[in-house]
Amino acid sequence: MANQAKDGDTVIIKKYANRRLYNTRTSSYITLDHLAQMVKENVEFKVIDAKSGADLTHSILTQIIMEEEAAGEQMLPTNFLRQLIAMYGNSMQALLPGYLEASMEHFRENQNKLRKAIEDSIGANPLAQIAQRNMEMFKAAAAAFVPGATAAGGAPREDDKPASGDSELSELRKQMAEMQKKLEQLGK
Repeated sequence: MANQAKDGDTVIIKKYANRRLYNTRTSSYITLDHLAQMVKENVEFKVIDAKSGADLTHSILTQIIMEEEAAGEQMLPTNFLRQLIAMYGNSMQALLPGYLEASMEHFRENQNKLRKAIEDSIGANPLAQIAQRNMEMFKAAAAAFVPGATAAGGAPREDDKPASGDSELSELRKQMAEMQKKLEQLGK
């Protein structure tokens, strides 16, 4: 996104009385959807009241969550919300924000570890390696039957060059799913 903060800068968003949000970095009006996207892209921002200068970031982020929940993208279970509400005014209320932040950080770390483990296991999987070799042979065979499959001088065309790691990984996953289906059919 063009309004991404550089070198740790915080984007200032001004909220006007008419409920409009103004991004001071891009000099444009934005919506809550834009702010949600900025959060997903790890863009640091601060929402301030244009008139008083009060920090409204917390209430705006809460509003984004409420809109996501109302739109059917419910992530917060009802029982969790009840327990959260019950914590207001409780003697343990001061401890809860730190606990929730630490829990979310551990969740994200575990999510990244799991993603890496899956990617590593696919890369080390002999079936995935065989599928990759089969795909390379298929591409070579297809190129032999397609006139003009190579550029002048016999060099591969630009689109024949290996795809990026992400597309290779998605292709391998697709191949693995197809192989799994075939194995299940053979087992029946």
